[in-house]
Amino acid sequence: MAHILKTLNSWFWWENIWMPINVTWAHFVDREGLVFPKPHQLYATIPYAFVLLIIRFLSERYIAIPLAKALGIKNVRRVKPQPNPVLESYFRECSKHPSQSEIQGLAKKCNCTVHLVEKWFRRRRNLEIPTVLRKFQEAFWRFSFYLTSSIAGFIFLYDKPWFYDIWQTWVGYPFQTLLPSQYWYYMAEISFYWSLLFTLGIDNKRKDFMAHVVHHLAAIGLMSGSWCGNYVRLGTLVIFVHDTADFWLEAAKMFNYARWEKTCNVLFIIFSIAFFITRIILFPCWILRATLYQPTYYSTTPVIAYFLFNGQLLILQGLHLYWGYLIFKILRRFIFLKDLKDDRSDEEEEDSVTDNEEESTKNGNKNGCGSSKHLLNSSHQ
Repeated sequence: MAHILKTLNSWFWWENIWMPINVTWAHFVDREGLVFPKPHQLYATIPYAFVLLIIRFLSERYIAIPLAKALGIKNVRRVKPQPNPVLESYFRECSKHPSQSEIQGLAKKCNCTVHLVEKWFRRRRNLEIPTVLRKFQEAFWRFSFYLTSSIAGFIFLYDKPWFYDIWQTWVGYPFQTLLPSQYWYYMAEISFYWSLLFTLGIDNKRKDFMAHVVHHLAAIGLMSGSWCGNYVRLGTLVIFVHDTADFWLEAAKMFNYARWEKTCNVLFIIFSIAFFITRIILFPCWILRATLYQPTYYSTTPVIAYFLFNGQLLILQGLHLYWGYLIFKILRRFIFLKDLKDDRSDEEEEDSVTDNEEESTKNGNKNGCGSSKHLLNSSHQ
């Protein structure tokens, strides 16, 4: 087993995968005037990710919650359905949205009214939907990070020649020194996406959940690979192009949860413009041009990494087109129907339970519904 791992490791770090011709890992030793990124430095992104999770917890608790209250968002108490093994089993194994005939059959099986079975499923579905306050907290954290990253990225890049002339990303490659700003920019971004992966199970789940998983894994793979191959100049541009649009979306979400409709609409339109400029125009015409076309001027025999990185970048562009399609659908509905709603999120269903009805379910039988006579009486009170 140890021999197999050693062989795989030697294959993975084979110079022909990562380096131009006549360049080896021995050339990537720090010397006077040159500091190179080192693969083992990426291990630090895992503990950094947990540091970000601590910062996230503190900011959500002590900044996001007071801000949400100031914007009029209340922490609504969810009414839990009474324990019912029959309904719970059906909910988990069969359907979360049973048909009317199925509800009638379940009502007979549980010896309770159709109305209470419907209410039980409504409450049970609501339990799986994050509260508005929880959604606001998540949006606030992402907004804070993307805004901070965008500002920091501009500060790091505005005086660099490759920010204005992308040909400069290849000048002197691969012997380009690593700047302290580039180190922290990379560490923060990779750690952030690790932290998002760690919390996928508890964050707000949307219909494009798998697209987010692919995006996070592709982002970590791309940044880690570009770090090892010293494609850091291009990597920082890719990061900057992505983050500058995302904080507008998170800001729009925050005001949407606060029901500031006009502010949300304006912010979403700004986000849409920023998204199409950065992801649909700049990314393929600026970034992909630099990764697909320009390297051929510096080497007539592209290394294997050329195909690996560009393959991932093209996958990323495919995700951009998919999300661009969703944004276009939302904008079209907004223009023609004046309805700015995100189809990826589930809406909470209203639950108008009365105190008497709640009390009746608490006094019910072991199935959680009680005798039909008592429940019929209570449901008409």
